[in-house]
Amino acid sequence: MTNRDFLVVTTTHDDESKARDLASALVRDRLAACAQVYAVRSVYWWDGEVRDSAEWRIDLKTRAELAERLAARIAELHSYDTPEVVGVPVVTGSTAYLDWVDAETTQDR
Repeated sequence: MTNRDFLVVTTTHDDESKARDLASALVRDRLAACAQVYAVRSVYWWDGEVRDSAEWRIDLKTRAELAERLAARIAELHSYDTPEVVGVPVVTGSTAYLDWVDAETTQDR
């Protein structure tokens, strides 16, 4: 398995509790091996104006082949009209960690 087989998928939420609930659901569904939830400040265009707000970022470690299913599940569970779903390829990582991500997201195969 090459490192290109893995992604870190990011989304955000405006509420910490909802972000943790979303992260838990996605891990429970085996669409991600783990999720990190942490506070961020977002500045963005929305409805014709620049907004500045506190959000909770969720970084999800997953296999690249699950990206579409993960994005669809985020859209299904998320309260935002247009939730952020951005996947970044893993360029390098420890073999043991990537093996663990693979094992924890393989339960549905």
